[in-house]
Amino acid sequence: MKVIIAGGGTGGHIFPAVAIANALQRLRPDTEVLFVGAKGKMEMEKVPQAGYKIVGLDIAGLNRSNWLKNLSLPFKLWKSRRKANELIKTFNPDIVIGVGGFASFPMLNAAQAAGIPTLIQEQNSFAGKSNKILGKKAKAICVAYDQMEQFFPKDAIIKTGNPVRASIAQANIDPVEAKRFFELNEHQKTLLIVGGSLGAKAINEAIAANLELLTSAGLQIIWQTGEPFYAEAQQAAADYPQVKVHAFIRQMEQAYAAADMVISRAGALAIAELCIVAKPVIFVPYPFAAEDHQTSNALSLTRKDAALMIKNDEAQLQLAGTLLQLLNNEALQQQMHRNLKEEAIKDADERIARIVIDIVNQKN
Repeated sequence: MKVIIAGGGTGGHIFPAVAIANALQRLRPDTEVLFVGAKGKMEMEKVPQAGYKIVGLDIAGLNRSNWLKNLSLPFKLWKSRRKANELIKTFNPDIVIGVGGFASFPMLNAAQAAGIPTLIQEQNSFAGKSNKILGKKAKAICVAYDQMEQFFPKDAIIKTGNPVRASIAQANIDPVEAKRFFELNEHQKTLLIVGGSLGAKAINEAIAANLELLTSAGLQIIWQTGEPFYAEAQQAAADYPQVKVHAFIRQMEQAYAAADMVISRAGALAIAELCIVAKPVIFVPYPFAAEDHQTSNALSLTRKDAALMIKNDEAQLQLAGTLLQLLNNEALQQQMHRNLKEEAIKDADERIARIVIDIVNQKN
């Protein structure tokens, strides 16, 4: 079985793509997977690290801040579509999977034109324009949220959940050991702050301004700042040994195990992980994500009393106070834990892989 997986751009697209590839190879060891990404994006580094071959397309998105940079866009679209056609001929895939990101559109578009079955893995609760177009001809659209009929043909939608890294989905780590891993007090309440791989400015600034308030309430903190805020956060936390500052945390399974509460952006991958670890969470959605999909993602859990949400521009004034209210409300913490657990899907990667195999079997 020959499979192309197209897309990337962020960890939120790449980690699920790699999880699907791994599941395919577990279920069908004869599977040959080729990744297609965008030149210069993080998939060109992360995918080979995971042990897979990747081809880069010369493609970029619309630049809304500098319109002059869009002059080369039609040429790049034409060039990337031509390269996609070439890959269809040379690799001859049985199916093409799109996980979102720049490379997804030309590759799936070329596959659909050539009559090759396609599958879309839509991570968010609000579908982007490209996936809405591609969804009209896709054999299956694997989603993580309800009410996706507003974006896609109802018959093609299958709720599978979002694939999560096995290190998190299958983790069984003792919280005491995890707190020791971060050199923290094993008996103290621990707050984990994650703002995506680059960090989140609004979250970071709100935390930096309220460290004294939070630590005097008895909290110890694991703070992933992202590289841009790292030096500033180290300076802010210099007088607080119970605040551990990291530019990036590789061992997220340890961080989740150590945490009693979490503050996070609301990317689809973060939400899928937080449902599995089921730790009470306050979301601060990134407001500039396409179609404001992070707010839609967060609302899908707040409506089920599984999370709290604070708007990005209100974080400075409200985040610390809301967090302290949550800290002092054990019943709410328990309710969120139970409701998050109900939303968790641990085997999304294998569910999607089985759908891929079924589509290929029907074709053959």
